[in-house]
Amino acid sequence: MPIDFAAKKALFHLPEGVVYLDGNSLGPMVKAAPARVDHAVQAEWGEMLIRGWNKAGWMAQPAALGNRVGKLIGAAPGTVVLGDTLSIKVYQALASALEMNPKRRVILSDTGNFPSDLYMAEGLCRTLGGQYRLKTVAPEEAMAAIDDTVAVVMLTEVDYRTGRRHDMREITRRSHEMGAITVWDLAHSAGALPVDLAGAGADFAVGCTYKYLNSGPGGPAFIYVAPRHAEVARPALSGWLGHEAPFAFDLSYRPGQGIERMRVGTPPVLQMAALEAAMDVWDGVDLAEVHAQSLRLQDQFIKGVESRAPMLQLATPRSHLMRGSQVSFRHPEGYAIMQALIHEGVIGDFRAPDILRFGFTPLYIDEDDVARAVSVLARIMDYGTWDKPEFKARAAVT
Repeated sequence: MPIDFAAKKALFHLPEGVVYLDGNSLGPMVKAAPARVDHAVQAEWGEMLIRGWNKAGWMAQPAALGNRVGKLIGAAPGTVVLGDTLSIKVYQALASALEMNPKRRVILSDTGNFPSDLYMAEGLCRTLGGQYRLKTVAPEEAMAAIDDTVAVVMLTEVDYRTGRRHDMREITRRSHEMGAITVWDLAHSAGALPVDLAGAGADFAVGCTYKYLNSGPGGPAFIYVAPRHAEVARPALSGWLGHEAPFAFDLSYRPGQGIERMRVGTPPVLQMAALEAAMDVWDGVDLAEVHAQSLRLQDQFIKGVESRAPMLQLATPRSHLMRGSQVSFRHPEGYAIMQALIHEGVIGDFRAPDILRFGFTPLYIDEDDVARAVSVLARIMDYGTWDKPEFKARAAVT
């Protein structure tokens, strides 16, 4: 049955008068989230106190939610678990992958990868004593750079700046052909487009839930480990909840079974309650249909902007096969232009040095929203209303 996008939009809290094109950075709140979080605060934490770990199922939340996220990323039950931050999950996956390929010392990534992923890799290389190195190439050169020196290929499927999409299946195939292990960051994929981790043969994957999955600021990250590695991958961050028997309180670490070993510390229960409410919106949703609608909205936006604001340069690939669920344009005064847009109620964001970034999430964005965004952007460019000191003053978060 086709998705009723209007009915889905009604499930989100969207401030009056705002066109929200920044769900690729922080998804809006689903209307059911406050009540679900309030229940977790009042009825669970408030009344159950510590008994909530058993009685309210807090301890089981990371795996239960992992299975729900797993359905959206092509992962089998029992292969995804939530908790901690995305940077921590990147570190876990990368360290485990390197240990599984001990004769090689090169981590391959690209210059379009999110900086935090690269920082984690740099830090891990230093921790391992300098014999390891991170090699970065241009995104379009990643496939050709995979050779028999590479231990791990670590890529974000969709470029956070341009929306350019890697071919996960082909890059994974090439990596395995050359004896490398893959770590995929799905921060801009999960909930945005169809992902088939099992079908692509991916080894590890990580991602966040506060963008397209709407868990709220600071929402927990997830990690996927392919079943063939589940009992082999050794977690570098051997936290107590990844122990085989956490409440035996052994003084020595024994990894838990399968994906459970990738748990580290105490899960963020209240944030997971918000994610539970958000995941209800995803029940029965076909991500192929979601992405197809996103592409239609993107095409509408690109056509409108190029027609009415030609001074902006498209940074996103024109090919649907190479696109995620965002559109980016370049302009030297991109920051000020975005601030002027936000002032007019059209919220996107800016990424240095010159990227205006817009997310197209059809569960709550429609054709009328896109038309208004184009109209406001064209007016700002026609009249130069972005050229004001208040729009050029950089805030801490851009």
